[in-house]
Amino acid sequence: QVQLVESGGGLVQAGGSLRLSCAASGSFTNIRSMGWYRQAPGKQRELAATVTSNGRTNYADSVKGRFTISRDNAKNTVYLQMNSLKPEDTGVFYCNAEIGYIIPTVYWGQGTQVTVSS
Repeated sequence: QVQLVESGGGLVQAGGSLRLSCAASGSFTNIRSMGWYRQAPGKQRELAATVTSNGRTNYADSVKGRFTISRDNAKNTVYLQMNSLKPEDTGVFYCNAEIGYIIPTVYWGQGTQVTVSS
């Protein structure tokens, strides 16, 4: 059983910053990638950023230059530093992890709310 526990969401004014954390726990041997997806009200869940076990990152165009994803492999934790937040960043942010070697299993956290006021 794998659990992803997120923290760090909240309410912030436009232009502000937040840092999200997600820690994976349970029985597993290899986390191939971890990432953050966001879901705005009334919209589908979409990629924000991902990072592989060797540090390769991928960002949505809308967050490039403002968000930074990082990973502590020893702690099985992924972080998302969000700067210059905009009201359109508002939504639920979900942590994601792909675990396994040949055919990874995808796990999701429960989500953390981020609200950016104008």
